[in-house]
Amino acid sequence: MPAPLLDPRLLEILACPAEDHAPLRETADGLVCSSCGRRYPIVDGIPVLLVSEAEPTVGTEAEPTVGTEAEPAEPTVGTEAEPAEPTVGTEAEPTHVEPDPGDPGRVG
Repeated sequence: MPAPLLDPRLLEILACPAEDHAPLRETADGLVCSSCGRRYPIVDGIPVLLVSEAEPTVGTEAEPTVGTEAEPAEPTVGTEAEPAEPTVGTEAEPTHVEPDPGDPGRVG
């Protein structure tokens, strides 16, 4: 493999911007997600981590990076919005405020 394009410390903290946020591995063509397989280009030494700029790689799953296996996402329990219970007597009633005759901002 040619010399790394990115500092290894930077590569350790970068993650795929897609919803799984899996680790990335450096290849000759850029950075490849270890989960979804998208390939992100490196332009002038700067990784372009935009899903809209990513290129799909061959196959649906990329090989996991050695030592950084991506764990499957666990479903989150109770995150769906539930309809609110109607509350009796909490509706705000309209109020009528008499204008102050001495108010300089009073119109009319």
